[in-house]
Amino acid sequence: MKKVALLLITIAIFMQSQAQEKWSLQKCIDYALSNNIMIKQTELNTQYRSNQYQQSKNERLPDVNAGLSQGFNFGRSLNIDNTYDNFSSSNTGLSVNSSVQIWRGGALNNTIKQREFELKSSLEDLQKAKDDLTLNIASAYLEILFANELINASETQIEQTNKQIQRTKELVAAGKVAEGTLLEIEAQRANEELTLVTRQNQLQLAYLNLAQMLELEDYNNFSIEIPEMPELASQASIASSSGVYEKALQYRPEIKSADYTLKSYESQLKVAKSSLLPSLSASASFDDRYLLSSENKMPALSEQIKTNHSEGIGLYLNIPIFNKFENKTNIENAKIQVKNQQLQLDATKKELRKQIEQAYTNALASQKRFNANRVASKSMSESFRYIEEKYNVGRVSSVEYNDAKTKLAIAESNLIQAKYEFIFRSKILDFYNGIPISL
Repeated sequence: MKKVALLLITIAIFMQSQAQEKWSLQKCIDYALSNNIMIKQTELNTQYRSNQYQQSKNERLPDVNAGLSQGFNFGRSLNIDNTYDNFSSSNTGLSVNSSVQIWRGGALNNTIKQREFELKSSLEDLQKAKDDLTLNIASAYLEILFANELINASETQIEQTNKQIQRTKELVAAGKVAEGTLLEIEAQRANEELTLVTRQNQLQLAYLNLAQMLELEDYNNFSIEIPEMPELASQASIASSSGVYEKALQYRPEIKSADYTLKSYESQLKVAKSSLLPSLSASASFDDRYLLSSENKMPALSEQIKTNHSEGIGLYLNIPIFNKFENKTNIENAKIQVKNQQLQLDATKKELRKQIEQAYTNALASQKRFNANRVASKSMSESFRYIEEKYNVGRVSSVEYNDAKTKLAIAESNLIQAKYEFIFRSKILDFYNGIPISL
């Protein structure tokens, strides 16, 4: 019984520790990169490209094949004396052949380069998929922080309202304000509690969204760390879009992928042109056979092995003359692919510039909104403090008090929203600037 009890206690402690485990942003990103299905599929495609690249290098090696044959003859056949006779015989043959491509107009080397560029492009596609997933995880993580801070603001508002209800009860008891004033304050608390419930639901949805991105099967105990957010500077420096773009051209995976694909098509064009040139290959062969006859006139096995074998070597030169314009068509199609990929590279650069310019504009606008909302929130807080002091001495009505409190709640909510929007927009611009996402 003691062992069972100890085991149950250990399991309970383990489950509790699991339930209390908090996920940092980095842990969420690492987990997603390790378990996301799309990432795994892209990794498999990269492995496929790696295999193709390796095989293209293997094409320079010779091929070696061996063959073994067994035949039987019955009835009238040529005998060892080169005359026809009725007898049965069998023959066993062994052959080994090898061939190697010596030169194919540079096609082998250019094919290797083509496969290498395809592999590099695939690796950049994998990095792009990881970058996109990282950005989405960070966005979902910030949504939780945003919803959580709204809940904290609602709880603070309800706490303040509860204190005000207690003070109003004292004023009603002293006959300084009417009982209707108390009812209005309590109605205000009910509205604030409804807002709190709405925000709690929003938090649950934000958690659900992040858990689904992480592809968690059980997320009932899923919880994230609430980091200490740095104080945002009202005049924080924002990198210029042109500077970010010039830097992004050097390292962004979508640009590098498109560039590697272009180089791959250029190598493919060289391969197509090599089909117009002669190719040279070499071959070698070895054959041996053993005959067995019912006449028993055949030499012994050891003697036949010495006398029946043959060897051969050869060179084969292939000169293309006319193949129904197939080579010409392949070259023209390869040129089209090069031109099309050049346009794709230009389009990718333009799309990147557009995204960076939008990110810069959004970051700048969100900074302005944050600064404006911070000023508005501070002013509204001072205004509410003034109204609250007057209300406590009965100089303003509950209607004015509730109106001021509602405006303060809206100002605080707008400030929180502007704060997290500014953080996210800044992180996006930093991301394009090569700065890893962190909180």
